[in-house]
Amino acid sequence: MRAAVATGANLPLALDTLDVPQPAAGEVLVKVTACGVCFSDLNLLRGHYPFARFPVVPGHEITGVVTAVGEGVTWPEVGTVVGAQFLYDSCRHCDYCVRGDRILCPRKRITGIVADGGYAEYVLLKADFVTPLPDGLDPVAAAPLMCAGLTAFNGLRQGGAKAGARVAVVGLGGVGALAVRYAVAMGARVAVVGRSRRGEDQAKALGAELFVATDESDPAEALKAWDGGANLVLNAAPSTAAAAATLGGIAPDGTLLLLGYGSEPLTLPTQPMILNRLHVAASPSGSPHDLRDTLAFSAAHGILPEVTPIALDEAPSVLDAMADGSARGRSVISFA
Repeated sequence: MRAAVATGANLPLALDTLDVPQPAAGEVLVKVTACGVCFSDLNLLRGHYPFARFPVVPGHEITGVVTAVGEGVTWPEVGTVVGAQFLYDSCRHCDYCVRGDRILCPRKRITGIVADGGYAEYVLLKADFVTPLPDGLDPVAAAPLMCAGLTAFNGLRQGGAKAGARVAVVGLGGVGALAVRYAVAMGARVAVVGRSRRGEDQAKALGAELFVATDESDPAEALKAWDGGANLVLNAAPSTAAAAATLGGIAPDGTLLLLGYGSEPLTLPTQPMILNRLHVAASPSGSPHDLRDTLAFSAAHGILPEVTPIALDEAPSVLDAMADGSARGRSVISFA
């Protein structure tokens, strides 16, 4: 099978031909239909994950069809269309696992970083960590829902988003754009915080009622003027400083929740946090049950990202464009 392989940190992605793997007990072999190209894949190549295993096939936004099952697997059956996510597996017996929060397992493993992922024609996955795709959901367009969609949807839930709440989304990339659409579908009022007016038309088209350009105004002041501030600020930008800059624009008892972050530490003024009972939290992607909910909500509300299908051979150049900031939109490797 054809595959793209990360051979080490700060080394280019290599295109190679590998043997098709065979499923062991508890595993399924999935013929990959599509795999999203995620910023986390670039971070792998940059050496940002000290726990990474090299060589490894990257990719954790996977959709495909089960073609073989290992010993003891009764579900999913051969022919089932499934998706796979950032979480490859977990220990299954710690307190977090038994209550369903497998993403918090101290011994979790990550798809495409410590176990081979979806930049290949076939991938081995754990049977109890794949998720069935709802009927009618385009498997190519749905690939980014396995990470970007899950991260945005679960982040909104963890932050307490609800109908009528004021939700501010910082950053309008892959995660941010989906967060806006999910929040609007939940009945929330939505603001978008971006660096310049370039993203305003897109934000308004997605359903945002307010756009704040930080090169023109202070985001905290602009959000505070929005009926007293945001109940939830969801940081989807790869910048910790961008998140911190919004603190003064959070309404009392509101929450700043980080999905994206930078290398700089998070530094916040203590007094306004205490006086206004502000909450600060962070959220990883999610567990298998969170992905089921994400896909069901996406199907019910017709929420799919706009994607550009690419061939496997184009993946290295797309990652290079992401690295130099020239990439636009979401690229998805399509084997269909």
